[in-house]
Formats: sequence, structure tokens, C-alpha cells
Amino acid sequence: PTFDDMSGLLGRASGLLSRQLPRTSLHRVPQPHSALRLLCSSGSSSSDGDGDGKDGDVTAKRGELTSADEPVEATVVVTSEAESSESSLMSIDPSNISALPPVLVFPFPTRPLFPGVYQPAEVTNDALAKALLTVKASQLPYIGVFLPKEGHEEVSGGVGDLDASDDGAEVAEVIAGGTGDGGGGGSGVGGGSEETAVSGAADGALAPPAPLLDVASLHEVGTLAQVTRLTQTPRGVQLLLLGHKRVRLGRPVQTSPVILARVEEAADELDDAAGGGPSLSKAYAMEVMQTIKEILKLNPFFKEQMQMILERSEIHEAGKLADFGAALTTADAQELQEVLATLNVTARIEKTLLLLKKELELSRLQSQISKQVEDKISANQRRYMLMEQLKQIKKELGLERDDKDALLQKFADRIKELNVPEEASKVIDEEMAKIGTLESASSEFNVTRNYLDWLTSLPWGIHSEENFELSRAEKILAEEHYGLEDVKERILEFIAVGALVGSTQGKIICFVGPPGVGKTSIGKSIARALGREFYRFSVGGLTDVAEIKGHRRTYVGAMPGKLIQCLKATGAANPVVLIDEIDKLGRGYQGDPASALLEVLDPSQNASFMDHYLDTPVDLSKILFLCTANDSGTIPGPLLDRMEVVRLSGYILDEKMQIANQYLIPAAKKQMGLEEGTMQLPDDAIASLIRWYCREAGVRNLQKHVERICRKVALKVVQASQAAEAQAAEAAEEAGATGSAAPEGAAEGAAARATLLGRGRRSLTRLLSAALGVGVGFALGGGGLF
Repeated sequence: PTFDDMSGLLGRASGLLSRQLPRTSLHRVPQPHSALRLLCSSGSSSSDGDGDGKDGDVTAKRGELTSADEPVEATVVVTSEAESSESSLMSIDPSNISALPPVLVFPFPTRPLFPGVYQPAEVTNDALAKALLTVKASQLPYIGVFLPKEGHEEVSGGVGDLDASDDGAEVAEVIAGGTGDGGGGGSGVGGGSEETAVSGAADGALAPPAPLLDVASLHEVGTLAQVTRLTQTPRGVQLLLLGHKRVRLGRPVQTSPVILARVEEAADELDDAAGGGPSLSKAYAMEVMQTIKEILKLNPFFKEQMQMILERSEIHEAGKLADFGAALTTADAQELQEVLATLNVTARIEKTLLLLKKELELSRLQSQISKQVEDKISANQRRYMLMEQLKQIKKELGLERDDKDALLQKFADRIKELNVPEEASKVIDEEMAKIGTLESASSEFNVTRNYLDWLTSLPWGIHSEENFELSRAEKILAEEHYGLEDVKERILEFIAVGALVGSTQGKIICFVGPPGVGKTSIGKSIARALGREFYRFSVGGLTDVAEIKGHRRTYVGAMPGKLIQCLKATGAANPVVLIDEIDKLGRGYQGDPASALLEVLDPSQNASFMDHYLDTPVDLSKILFLCTANDSGTIPGPLLDRMEVVRLSGYILDEKMQIANQYLIPAAKKQMGLEEGTMQLPDDAIASLIRWYCREAGVRNLQKHVERICRKVALKVVQASQAAEAQAAEAAEEAGATGSAAPEGAAEGAAARATLLGRGRRSLTRLLSAALGVGVGFALGGGGLF
């Protein structure tokens, strides 16, 4: 047989072999068949073979088409090669694109691939993934990468950029069946199996082929890319593409389930040197490089991308530089396709420069936004960093220790000079050892620190120095209170016992009397007479036991009770504590405060008072407790039994007059800013005021009336003074205008001031009479106000 007869026989055998390939399941990826590898073998042949089949080379030869619509079939030609002792497959040179067989069309919707640029991608389409596996297994792993036209990006499901893929996204799965035309022996990638079983199809029904895209939906100019790496994944395949050359999409050979088409090279168009083309391209190239340098200064991401591209390509030519610059940008896919489709080098690099300028402005805006955000937080960060550096420097120089060490040292210094009881000292030592093992950021650290702060702040063993001089105490009590002989005598007795014993023990005295008789103020006088610190708190309406005995440390924001706060505030273990309004204690769901006060006010129990927060015995026996009440009948019996009651019945008329003259009127005049001699209130006026307007047992209402009179006098004094100053100023102006008439004007001014003062006195008399509700003649009967 002749050479042509052998070629025909082998071609028909190849077609028969491709039609009889076994069916594959949906999840099985077939291995590349020898008939498919024939498509990528060398097209060169030799006619001098010996035909014995020992040393031969298998090549692929395209057959003639019976019509324009039929796919091309591949026939096999066997030639011999004397130089080779083994049969092998010869690769086609990819630089000779005209000699390439039909290539797999890869629709990449993200962005076009430029020559010399790497691009990762992920394919989840089953048919396309199988075709890519076959291409990668061949000796010519090249595919045509084309960008879908605008509006067709979603149609190319199952293909995407690897970086932008979503693991949870639904991908379109194409189930392929046959070669697309139902005929025999189609040659080319992806046409190996006649049909594919569909999982879950009833009675073995076959799904019709579903093409990814038709050729009309793709841009004409694309890139011939090499599949440099391909990895199978549970979803499909991941591959790395390297752009090779620009190509034009030619006539399709196969359209379903994947597209096979012929491609032709789209060569660069260089301008004529005589027209100034090369110099213009060079100028554009220099500007492109300058723009890229400016972008690299603003955006470090481009530096990494440029480094990766420069390692695998050269950009000395203007065309390659244009492709490189466009690949660096984040422009829209259609704009990048315009650059890819532009074959004229000068026009292409001009479009690339425009995209780079836009990218430069975008980088500048991004840098400006980033700087604004950094400026907002840089002040605090800078302060924090400087403080940390200062702390570290001080620590290295020994000027400052760690915060925890400084805290422990502060607690130790507090109790160094204190006479802390043994039980409290044991608790403090345990808590200090505990805080040394805790992290500063933990919540337990803060709780323990607050607990130690309270324990070490109490005045353990510190007592105010007492004064047992009776004359001094009697003088102090007489200065601030008139009458109250029973109360003063009881305080003097207390001081006398302390002088004999050498120390005073805490007592509980309850002052019972109507409002305004001086129950609260007498407490301050007692503390002053004894030389002790004074602390007052009111329990009127109190319903929470925690105010007396503190909160448990397990609660957020827990604090000790009022008595422990009293010791910390006064800094002494023997203050005078006034518990005000003890007859108005409340009772709620938080407990009964009256029952909690039983331990506090019991002399036999308060030596070891246990606060809920401290949980350590505290001695309250040295405290002098004073209580006030309006009615002893509302005080609980067990609580009243622990107190020594001193009753204040009230003041009579003579006592109120003395209180008004000695205490109330001087205090009111001082408070209103009135000088001595400005106002005098006669005794008969005060007596009338008390008898008719202030008849209560206390002197609080009398004090209000005296203050009201002083305010009225202050108003009249200021009005008269301001009027006199205004008249004196007018007189001085008139004297300056007339010259010689100044003495007369001064005399007239003095007469006017005297008249005004007389009028002010009469007005003040009428005002006081109206305020007191008595006649003018009665108010002046005692010698007048002035």
C-alpha cells in the first residue's frame, strides 16, 4: 500500500477508537487518550519510511471538510525517523501559531490576560475542567483566553479568578454528551466520550449538551496562554496561566460542550520611523515608567506585583511595556480589553498611560484618606508609645518599678506604721500574696486591689488626741449654744470620767426633741470640745442594710458600709459619729436597717464589728455615737434600749431673745454683708417677732425671719448708696461746668445726701413695720432703728 492509503487507514482507525471510548461517570475525570494526544503531535512527515513499524513517529494531519458546517476530523500519518531509536511525539513550536491545531477556547470573565503576565483561575465547570486536564496532559498545553463581551459575563459560569472565588457560591455544572454534532470520531480536546451519565436521571436519560458561550459572545482578540500549573480540587480545577501572544479568534471547530477554534496571531503594528513613530513611542514609554514609579511610592501592592512580573518577562520594548503597565492597573475589564485589542503600539501605550494616570490619582486619594485616618488616631498612639518608652527607660535606670510592684510597695508602706490587729494583718498578707500572682488585666486583680486599698486605708490603732480640760469644753459649748444645761452637763460628765480613767470609751447618746432646737449642731460642738473628728450621716428613709454593713465583694461595685467609710474619711478610730433622723428608719426587701444598727450601737458587740465587704473584725468601741430623733416612740424598742436618751424640750421667750441677739442676728448680718452699725433691732421688736410669728419650740423659723429682715435692709442700703453716688457725680459735672459755683454745688450735694438718708431711714422703718406686722410707733418705741 502507498503512503496515502496508510494515512487514510490510520485516520479511520483513530475516529473509530474515539467513538468507542467507555462512558464516564459525572465525578470521574478521564485520563488523556492516545487519540487525543494525536491532535498535538508534529505535522511534519517523511516519505522514506521502511514501513516495518520499528522506528516511527506519529503525526496528526487535518482531513478535508466535506462541507462548511462539518467539524474537522484528524487522520494519522506514520513516518519513520532514522535518528531516533524509540517512537516519540514531537511538539509543535508555539511561536508558529499558524501551524497550531484548533485550541480550547477559555472564556475568562474577570479581566483579559496580557502576554507575559501570570493569572490564576478556578474552573468548576465539569466539561471545561475535563478539557483542561486533557490539554495539560498533552505536549502542547496551550489554550486561547478570551474575555466575554459586556453583558455575557454571567453566562460563563464555573470560570473565575482564583482570588475572587467564593467557596459558598453556586457554580454552573455543564453535563456533556457526545461531540456536539452526534457524528463519529470528532478530534480535539473534550470530544473523547460519546455521552456522560447524569446522576439521578430516570431510566438512563441523557442531558443535552449545554455550551458555556458561543463564539459571538467573546471578544475577537485574546491571548494564547500556557497552562503552567493545574491542580484538581473537589470543586473542579485550579490552574495558573501564562500569557504568550495576542491571537484572533477564528472559525470554531467545535461548540459543545466546550469550544474549539482556530486562532491566528495578532501581530503588533509599528509606526513608520519617518513619521516620528519610534520617538513618540519612546516618549510614551518614558512617561509610563515615570508614572509606574510614582504609583510604587504610594501603593506598595504594585511593588510586589511588578517584582513578580519582572522576574518572568522583559519590558524593554514599548509594546511589552504597554501590556505590563495595563496589567498593573485595577481598571475595568472592558477598558483593559481595549488595550489588548489595540495592535498599534503607539496607540496601545497611550491608552495604557491613561489608565496608569487614573490609577495614580486613585492611589493619591487612597493615600490621602489613609493619612486622614492615621492623623485621627496617631495622637493617642504617639502618646501611648512615648509613655511606654518612658516607662521602659525608667525601669532600666531603676527610677521606676513595675506597676504591680509599686502597688504592693504602696500597700506595705501604708501599714508599716500602723498597729494592725493580728487577724486583719493575716488577711492583708494573704491578699498581697494573691495579687502578686494575678494578671493586671484580669477582673480578679481589680477586685483584690480595691479590697487591699480599703484594708490598708483604715486607721488601725490611730486615735485623735483628746483634751480633758473642763473649762475649755465649757467655753466651747457656751460659745455656740445658749441654754441646753442638761446636755452640756452630760458632756462635761463624760469628759470628767475620761480624765479620771485616762481614756474615753464610746457611748451612745440620743437627743430627742422638736425640730430646730439644735440637736444636730450640738454634735459638732461636742466633737470640737473633745478634740475629736466629726462625721455625720442620715438614716432617714434608709431601707438597705448594705448602707450599714456594706456589700459582699462578689457584687459589681461593692463598697463597705457607712461606718467603715467614716473611719477612712476621718482618719481616726475614735471620731464623733452623728446618726441623724434615727426615728425615721425605713424597712424594705433589702432588710431591716434598724436590726443592723443593733450591733453597731451595742457597747458589748461593736468592739468586733464585722462589715460584709471587709469580712474582718473592726473595733468601733472607741467611737462616740450621737443620735437625733424627733419622737422616741417610733424608735424600735431594742434599739432605744441601747441608747442614753437626752430630751430637749424647746426654748422659752427669754432664751429665744438671747439666741437671736447672740447668735442669729450677728450670723445673718455677716451672711448678708452688712457692716456693724448698719442695722439695730431692739428687744421689744424681737419679742414681738417671737411672740406673734415664731412661737414654735425651736429657733429655725426665727432665724428665717431675721435673715429676711437683713435682706430688706441690704437692698435699701445699696439703693441709697448708689443714688448718692449718682447725685455726687452729677454735682461734680455741674461744678466742672460752672467753675466758681463748685462750693455751692458741694453744699447742695451734702444737703441732698442728708435728705436722702432721712428718707431712707423713714422708708426702712415703714418696711420693717410691714415685715413684722406691727405699728410704726411700736417699732420706734424702743429708741428707733438707728
